[in-house]
Amino acid sequence: MAHTIHPGALTILRRKQVEAETGYSRSTIYLRIAEGLWPRPISLGVRAVGWPASEVRALNAARIAGSSNEAIRRLVVQILTARAEAPAGGRHVV
Repeated sequence: MAHTIHPGALTILRRKQVEAETGYSRSTIYLRIAEGLWPRPISLGVRAVGWPASEVRALNAARIAGSSNEAIRRLVVQILTARAEAPAGGRHVV
């Protein structure tokens, strides 16, 4: 079965790009991670991390829609679950 990958689905944003997309500072991003309001980053190497652009878009959309912190926490759990369940080989259905 072939996997469908939408353009940009595999784009990874570095922290500075996430800051620009969200308006959050570095400290706010990591505070939100500690509060369960933002997913932990994925490792890109020894000293590099990032977040999938699709996750950043989903979280921004939820905030813009006025979702409560509890709803955002549920979204973060869904995001982390989807990461864990993504098919091997770096391909996932979006």
